[in-house]
Amino acid sequence: MTAPSASTASAASAAAAAKVAVVTGADSGIGRATAVRLAEAGMDVGITWHSDREGAERTAEEVGKHGRRAAVAQMDLTRLPDAATVVDDLAEQLGRVDVLVNNAGTGTATPYLDLGHEDVRRVLDVDLVGPFLCGQHAARRMIRQGDGGRIVNVTSVHEHQPRVGAAPYCAAKGGLGLLTQVMALELAEHGITVNSVAPGEIATPMTGQEDTDVHEESRPGIPLGRPGDAREIAAVIAFLAGPDSSYVTGASWVADGGMVRMGPQAGSHLRSDEWRRP
Repeated sequence: MTAPSASTASAASAAAAAKVAVVTGADSGIGRATAVRLAEAGMDVGITWHSDREGAERTAEEVGKHGRRAAVAQMDLTRLPDAATVVDDLAEQLGRVDVLVNNAGTGTATPYLDLGHEDVRRVLDVDLVGPFLCGQHAARRMIRQGDGGRIVNVTSVHEHQPRVGAAPYCAAKGGLGLLTQVMALELAEHGITVNSVAPGEIATPMTGQEDTDVHEESRPGIPLGRPGDAREIAAVIAFLAGPDSSYVTGASWVADGGMVRMGPQAGSHLRSDEWRRP
């Protein structure tokens, strides 16, 4: 038998030592930016997609450019509880799971009185029950591994404040914020930290702003005057997923350009800078 070369042995050792992150909804937007940022930090990444397999494959290619492994799997969080087992499938493929980023989400733009049960249930399953169950699968594996872990739940400014036409979304994101706090309390003894990141308006396909240069966009009602870039949210998630956040748990990290200070309705609806002057 031929002994492995030094470079081969080194690569195998690095793969064995690498942390593994699972990022749901990583086929575009915040999920893709997060997967790439975690790869830059030296993590292998499990990527889930709902309807855009090609997008997920592009994310995997980006991860590979940073010398990290990627695994791709479909996850439909309207098909619970089975969909949550995808976390286990990706962990098996990559050898473990150290970080879970619950990013997959959906919403509505429907008045409260016009909402049907199926719409409400779909949003709650994807945005709240899905992260609940995925978190269980990841945490159980982290506990068995015995060396802690990180869970980051991507919520929204609507974890904290409401928006007209988004009743189930706000209910789900508010619930996910409190779920994050309970998870943080119960999982702390296992060395698992749990935090939420609450983005404001971010230039992603979900907001109809894919490939937008955020510095060219005007948002008078947001104190920083523009929407955010997905990479700006990924940077916050990467901090919470990394070693420097080891004493941070149970917190909501609002990344919104100051929108919550104005109220999300004002932040997205004001059309001038008159509010800036007393």
